[in-house]
Amino acid sequence: MLSLKHLAAAALLALSTICAAEPGVTDTTVTLGMSAPFSGPNGAYGEDMRQTIQAYFGQLNKAGGVNGRKIELIALDDGYETDRALANTKTLIKDKQAFALLGFFGTTPTEATMNTVFGPAGVPLVGTISGAPSLRQPISSNPHARFMFHIRASYNDETEAIVNQMVAIGLRRIAVFYQNDGFGKAGLDGVTAALKRHNLTPAAVATVERNSLDVNAAVQSVAKANPQAVVMVTLYKPSAAFIRAMKQAGQHPMFMTLSPVGTEQLVDTLGNEARGIGISQVVPYPWNDTIPVVRDYQKIAPKPGKYSYYGLEAYLTARVMVEGLRRAGRDLTREKLVSALESINNVDFGGYRVNYSTTARGGSRFVEMTVIGPGGKVLR
Repeated sequence: MLSLKHLAAAALLALSTICAAEPGVTDTTVTLGMSAPFSGPNGAYGEDMRQTIQAYFGQLNKAGGVNGRKIELIALDDGYETDRALANTKTLIKDKQAFALLGFFGTTPTEATMNTVFGPAGVPLVGTISGAPSLRQPISSNPHARFMFHIRASYNDETEAIVNQMVAIGLRRIAVFYQNDGFGKAGLDGVTAALKRHNLTPAAVATVERNSLDVNAAVQSVAKANPQAVVMVTLYKPSAAFIRAMKQAGQHPMFMTLSPVGTEQLVDTLGNEARGIGISQVVPYPWNDTIPVVRDYQKIAPKPGKYSYYGLEAYLTARVMVEGLRRAGRDLTREKLVSALESINNVDFGGYRVNYSTTARGGSRFVEMTVIGPGGKVLR
């Protein structure tokens, strides 16, 4: 028969085994995982996000971390390809033992990983560069959506703001140029629905493949309609190629695009040709240091004075993750992190509010319209 001393020792051993069993958590560290493009046509997006997140975690770790634990980030390159994002997510969870995930990129890659990897594994993901409805299904209809916490407004929010503005200034012939994947199709659906509310339909619809710059067929199709405006649901390289080709074809409509395009990257690519392009934004103006969260972001920006919308969104993503970790407490589990994130109800992060609940994961509906002015300056 075991003595009380042996029973106490066995209980302590069992308790330590349970505590040690939570992946990615030690007495002094918590490991987070990220998958985004760090190379290829869209590598600039992921690098901006990763550098900002690392800078913020570095600042936080110097101050002692969260609840006595320092944050370690493992970031893997997926090149904005779904199969690589799937492989990365499996590696992060199974091999790298990431406790939670943040800062993913793209609709199709994130949807695939949510439904087949991190959702079934019960690993929460905070923040992805996507506003697609397919990632925002009610938890009651898709239980995997329980683990997806959004930071940004939806594409429906963005496209409604874009269409309303164009219609308000008298534009009616509005075409759509979209990327042939989950991102582009979600944007197309959003534009079509917004136009329908004004008793309009797209003047023309054309597409480009993901990671491709072959826009010739799209230009020919759109040019035939002679549109007054074109909504581009594409990233910066195909957007730039399309705009240049349209102008060469003698077409000069108003060009509008959604926030994922990458404002700064589009300006760098087009130079003076970027003037007049309208862009919907889902985080505050990153050069406005009167907003507290923007001022905080500027202090840790990897390149002082060179701020960006992607950088600010990455900073907000990291801030929300840290708030969830803080609220979850020292006895950290994934379920406690999920509950802690759900308790972030209409919380002001210094000029940007985030709202979750046990049934809601939308995060924010903030949308602001901007236009590229002279010298590439972004104007509100």
